[in-house]
Amino acid sequence: MGEFDPTVRFTQSPVARLATVAPDGRPHLVPVVFALDDDPADDRGVVYTAVDAKPKTTQRLRRLANIESNPQVSLLVDHYADDWTRLWWVRADGLATIHSDGPAMHTGYRLLRAKYPQYQSVSLNGPVIAVTVRRWASWHA
Repeated sequence: MGEFDPTVRFTQSPVARLATVAPDGRPHLVPVVFALDDDPADDRGVVYTAVDAKPKTTQRLRRLANIESNPQVSLLVDHYADDWTRLWWVRADGLATIHSDGPAMHTGYRLLRAKYPQYQSVSLNGPVIAVTVRRWASWHA
């Protein structure tokens, strides 16, 4: 399988699971597209995800309400294979902030458009969630 580099595996993954916690303590997990800004100014990086124009069941997304109540979140990417010697996961734990304008929103949009060609036809017009990573955790077989 080669050298295991958690940051590379995380960055190259097309989807992550964003975990938030509701005010009553219930967990909430949702798949998200994301981009990592590993700017040297922050040695652990910032992960960006956005509310885009893909169909949603509501405009008041639970992930946003949960982050407003409790900004501690986790993002998990993983790989499963029937060959269990190829299993791995990488988790980013951090503090999330919601941006409806300003530099963080524009950085998130720029990075997401660079990673996902789908954003040439799917509009990015909602808020950006920026997760400042406080801790990285990983495992591989």
